[in-house]
Formats: sequence, C-alpha cells, structure tokens
Amino acid sequence: MLNPISKNRNYILAYIVIWITIFLIQTFIINFFYGVDSLISIGDSAIFNTLFALLGLNLWYVIRFNLKETPKLFDLLFNHLLVAVIAIAVWITVSYFILIYIFPDATSYREFLNESLPWRVITGIFYYLLFIMFYYVMLYYEDLQEKLKVEAELQTLVNEAELSALKSQINPHFLFNSLNSISSLTITNPDKAQDMVIKLSDFLRYTLSHDKDEKASLKEEFKNLNRYLDIEKIRFGHRLNFSTDIPEECNKFLIPNMILQPLLENAIKHGVYNSTEEVLIELKCKHNNENAIIEISNEYDPDSVKKKGEGIGLKNIRKRLQIIYKRQDLLEISADKLIFRATLKLPIKA
Repeated sequence: MLNPISKNRNYILAYIVIWITIFLIQTFIINFFYGVDSLISIGDSAIFNTLFALLGLNLWYVIRFNLKETPKLFDLLFNHLLVAVIAIAVWITVSYFILIYIFPDATSYREFLNESLPWRVITGIFYYLLFIMFYYVMLYYEDLQEKLKVEAELQTLVNEAELSALKSQINPHFLFNSLNSISSLTITNPDKAQDMVIKLSDFLRYTLSHDKDEKASLKEEFKNLNRYLDIEKIRFGHRLNFSTDIPEECNKFLIPNMILQPLLENAIKHGVYNSTEEVLIELKCKHNNENAIIEISNEYDPDSVKKKGEGIGLKNIRKRLQIIYKRQDLLEISADKLIFRATLKLPIKA
C-alpha cells in the first residue's frame, strides 16, 4: 500500500513545504545562536532534515505492516520503542559521518556537532512521535472509509435482494389466480383459455425483463397494466370496468416498475371479486413541480375491506417506496363513502 503522503499531490507539496520551513529555521538557529558558518549551517540542516524526511516516509510501512495488528499494548509500545531507537540511531549516525566527511577541517563545527547530539536525539524522538501519530490517524481514516464502503455495498445488495423478494411475493399471487382461472376456462371456454395464456405470457415477459431495472416510464407501465386488465376481464367479464385519465405529459415520468399492478390488483380484489354488478376502477395521473400523483380508485364494500385489512400487496408497495425513495409518506390509502382510493406521490426528480 502506498504511503498516504505520496498518494496525494497536495500532501506531497505540503510535506515539502513543511521540511523546507524546518530546514530554514534550523539553519537560522545554528548560524545565529551558535555562530556556525553559514555554509556549514546550511549543510547541517539539509543533511539532518533530508534524511529524516526520507526516513519518515518509510516509517509508514513499518507501522502499516508490522505494528498495526499487534494485539497487546505492551508489545505495541515495545515495538515502537525498538523502531524509534533504531531509526534515530541510524539517522544521527549517517548524518554525523556524512557531515564529517563533507567538512573534515571544521574543528569547531565537529565540537558543536558532538555537543548537539542530545538535542538532536530529542528532536528525532519528537519527529518520530509526530509521524506515527499522523500515520495512525491515516490508518484509522482509511479503515473507516473502507468500512463505510463495504457497508454501503452490503446495504445496496440487501436493498436489491429485498426488492427482488418483494416482487417475488407479488407476482405469484397474481399468477396463481390466473392459472386457476385458465384451468376453469379450459373446460368452459377453451378459446378464452388460450387467449388468457397468451396475454399472461406477455405480462410475465414484461415482468421478468424488468427485474433488474428499478424504474420504467408510466407509458410502459400502463401498457403492462392493460395486459393485466385483459387477463382479469376474461376472469370477471362485464363486472370489471376500467377508465383512465392520463395526460400526455405524465407518460414520460419514471416510476418504480410493477408498482401500479398490485394497486390495481387490490382494487379488483376488494371491488370486483365479491360483487355481482359492474364495478368501475379509475386510474388518474396529474403532476406538480415535485411529484407525479397517480390515483387508483374503485367502488367497494366497506365491510369486506374491514375484514380483510391491508394485504401483502400494499405493504410491499410501502416497503419498496421506502427503499427506493427513503420516504414513508408516498402511498396514501383512503375510503370516502363507497370509494376506495390509493394515491401514489412519486418524486419527479428522484
């Protein structure tokens, strides 16, 4: 894994600027306060700071691969102490002999160099602590980002699996009813049974082709609703009457696929199923600047709805909307006299 400083251009520039600043400060202190020659002061500061700048970059790999997973605090402190002693000893020794080699005749500077070793050791310890503090913060940050990334990926997979599960709960419910109707029609009306099989095939083909596509245009969804209604009209005959009021501009809106079919199924279940007379089901669409508002209403028997309660279809729709839009207020159910109404408010810009 790359050093976090080397992975970011801004970090590299900041790192260089910091060490140049330290170099200038140390040069000034050695020259002004200790009276060391200007050229020697520059050389001293350049060697010591350049070597620790390089050493500091390599401390990342020691911490990243050797010290991060140490289980016990004592072992961790001991390892850091050992690394610090070795690193500072190597840094001071190499710097010392390089400077002696560069300035062999500077006797007074050699005396200063020997006398300055204690505060150089303290400086080295300070630098080491700064580096490991910075690196541990970076390790924590990288681990946190990785954890958040994994959690986000897992949440996406969970949402996809949950959506698939919700769809799989809705589709078989309708499929079982249709197959039962086809079974009956094969005896009483074989031609209608054949027609129903074809329409059911088209309906299921659309359903399966949209398993991985979370949204479809209202126009596409309405075409599929017509397939569904054609199947149900074969089952219920004249009892099922359906009307629509969908302005042209609504057709382009993207909505969660297969979100309307269970609402229509619910309307048929509570409005048509127990009725011997014609029941009108209406689908309307309007919009404002924020939402596409889709309303499905049907005549119903209030006692029948109270007994059955809210079925799996409506619960699944609420759950799907919550997963997709992160909101819980997008489906409203109301009953006004003998009219049952389901209203979807779908954000246009979501």
